[in-house]
Amino acid sequence: MSLLLKGMAMGIAEVIPGVSGGTIAFITGIYEELINTIKSVLGPDWFVALRQKGFPAFWQTINGTFLLFLMAGMALGVVVGVLGVSHLLENYPVLLWSFFFGLIIASAWYIGKQVRRWGMDRVLGLVLAAALAYWITIASPSQGNSAYWFVFVSGMIAISALILPGISGSFILLLLGMYTLIIPSVKAALTGGDTQSLITLVVFAGGCVVGLATFSRVLSWTFKRYHDLTMAVLTGFMIGSLNKIWPWREVLSYRTDSSGHEVPFLERSVWPSNFPGDPMVLPAIGLMIAGILLVLVLDRYDAKK
Repeated sequence: MSLLLKGMAMGIAEVIPGVSGGTIAFITGIYEELINTIKSVLGPDWFVALRQKGFPAFWQTINGTFLLFLMAGMALGVVVGVLGVSHLLENYPVLLWSFFFGLIIASAWYIGKQVRRWGMDRVLGLVLAAALAYWITIASPSQGNSAYWFVFVSGMIAISALILPGISGSFILLLLGMYTLIIPSVKAALTGGDTQSLITLVVFAGGCVVGLATFSRVLSWTFKRYHDLTMAVLTGFMIGSLNKIWPWREVLSYRTDSSGHEVPFLERSVWPSNFPGDPMVLPAIGLMIAGILLVLVLDRYDAKK
């Protein structure tokens, strides 16, 4: 049941642009297990286990029970996110972003606490990662490219960002200029069976599989060989991404989504006093504190466990 709820939280996070499911995985204490499970599923070990020792060995190799409950929770979370969180994001964005801002602040502290010994290399890794993540949040989107090789590479990059705490895969697609190509292609392939869109979707999915298989192995290796440095870098990513989820933002331009609605495209962070609307400062601060307290409660539960 606990794993189902964690998966549900990850699914909800993926619906919200700028919030990474990897962040939620870290907060809930399943990040390393998730990375290793992805590595097992996308590697050859499960095939060898199935062929030589049968289904029980295969199930154990892919960490089947963990994967089943997590994926079921994520699917449920996506549904809840689309129906509920999207409504909150549209009608109460300041309050929702305030909660996530507090959540990410406390999460950065939580991840940084996993560094057993701080040194110059760890501090440098944190600073560089924070600078990179911040640059990503303010970078201007490119024009994109419909060539299949670029669609494939975009899939690799987006899915890699998806499992990094603090970096949203959908936001990376926006920066690459591919969001307005991939999302309509998904819709056209699923609803109309358009051949061109289907090919684009298959190429993109292939890039996602290759990126996930490669990046999960890289992360698994760095966790084993350079645990403290990896944690410091991930902490930096979390800190640098705070600009993206700052509650008070001014919309600079809009884009049209796959449903034909105008949604924010380029935004910049502003102080509450300069926010073009009701800043709701006191409720926002209250929800920031709630987000921080949630992580502290989870940390205390994890310590007891």
